[in-house]
Amino acid sequence: MSESLLSRKYFDGIYIPAGLLVVGTAIVKIEWTLYAVLAAVALGALKFFNTRPAKVLKPDVFQEFELQEKTIISHNVAIYRFALPHPSAILGLPIGQHISIGAVLPQPDGTSKEIVRSYTPISGDHQPGHFDLLIKSYPTGNISRHMAGLGVGQTIRVRGPKGAFVYTPNMVRHFGMIAGGTGITPMLQVIRAIIRGRGAGDRTEVDLIFANVTQQDILLKEDLDALAAEDKGFRVHYVLDKPPAGWTGGVGYVTADMITKYLPKPADDVKILLCGPPPMISGLKKATESLGFKKARPVSKLEDQVFAF
Repeated sequence: MSESLLSRKYFDGIYIPAGLLVVGTAIVKIEWTLYAVLAAVALGALKFFNTRPAKVLKPDVFQEFELQEKTIISHNVAIYRFALPHPSAILGLPIGQHISIGAVLPQPDGTSKEIVRSYTPISGDHQPGHFDLLIKSYPTGNISRHMAGLGVGQTIRVRGPKGAFVYTPNMVRHFGMIAGGTGITPMLQVIRAIIRGRGAGDRTEVDLIFANVTQQDILLKEDLDALAAEDKGFRVHYVLDKPPAGWTGGVGYVTADMITKYLPKPADDVKILLCGPPPMISGLKKATESLGFKKARPVSKLEDQVFAF
């Protein structure tokens, strides 16, 4: 999100010092006022560009970032915080896009191979100085197991941005989102951007179906519930394959009936976003098409009514 030119930072750091330079010069020697104005503009412009957050991502070059903090969420899930080069730096990642993480890893045949996987940070460019990744490690995972073994002070290799989806405020009237497991990360990125943008006029409605196996598998539930409580334009609907006794949410796989019940109906100003395991996404593409949404492409494009990350 771009910072307002009327923010306190610019008044204190640029406008007031520039004004004092011009006024002071006029008091001392009024014929030098024009030169003072030119000097104030030049110095103000230099200060402005020096205080703007530096974007560090490069799409074609891997860069190393150091693990600053690791927060264990469960036996196989953690939030990894990586430091950026300086406190005012930002990744420069558009909302809805993701990064690639690469590592040279040993293979079962004794060779080594570079493996690259995509991840969406749960932080954003409004939080300079670091970025956060929520990662679930799998026994057969390459990068996820590598990440689980990282210690504070070690580094990962990152490049980006990448991805066909870029969120812009009010791009649709209503998002219907369906996420499975760690597929919540791009959804959370978009949801937070929408809610941050309310003051600037973002009116986008969001309904999210979040599917998991058990209640313990629901990642970032406290964050999602807090966002739903804070913003009446966002609603979250939980679905569990193995619910506990007394569970009042959805049960089983996400079905066409659940989509009809919880998500917006097909319309030109409605978009469905999907992210989760491939078999789940395949089933959801068929379900949305059966409900009247435009058929999803094998590889999604921004203009698609049903978009799979």
